[in-house]
Amino acid sequence: MNAILIPPPAVPWWRVGVMWLFVGGLGTVVVASLALVGTAVRGADPVMPQVAARVAPSDPAAAPALIGRNHAASPLRPRPAP
Repeated sequence: MNAILIPPPAVPWWRVGVMWLFVGGLGTVVVASLALVGTAVRGADPVMPQVAARVAPSDPAAAPALIGRNHAASPLRPRPAP
């Protein structure tokens, strides 16, 4: 009835599987973040000059969202005959 409980022998830290799961997860996050930073730095778009930003675009697809929304909601008008 009175069994003596013997604790299991201590294992070195490098033999614990959960520790490697933790270290591997952190390592994966660090490598992924460095890859993301590298992609962002290499693929950065050039800065648009202030003059070009103020000029209205001639392409209707580049119109501001409010104008595009209002245009999409308006009924079609017939084109005048040439």
